[in-house]
Amino acid sequence: MDKNFNINDLFNLILERRTNPQPGSYTNHLFDKGEDEIIKKVGEEAIEVVLASKAQSNQRVIEEIADLTYHTLVLLAYKGITPSDITSELQKRNLK
Repeated sequence: MDKNFNINDLFNLILERRTNPQPGSYTNHLFDKGEDEIIKKVGEEAIEVVLASKAQSNQRVIEEIADLTYHTLVLLAYKGITPSDITSELQKRNLK
């Protein structure tokens, strides 16, 4: 994988999967299942982050946060929200 791979690259890949479905793609599976399934996965991953943070290694925390990030990006794509929208909101909050 490219050393410069970032959140925007991942988000663009998710959008690409939505536009051009690939057989066997987990991303497409989530889109096919719809909003409730995507939200459920975000919730499950958030809980796993909490549990890993409390009792597991830093590597496990990294893995769980990566899972949560991916599923959150799928939710954003599903709802038509971009990472830039999130960045803008964070920037507004930082200015207060």
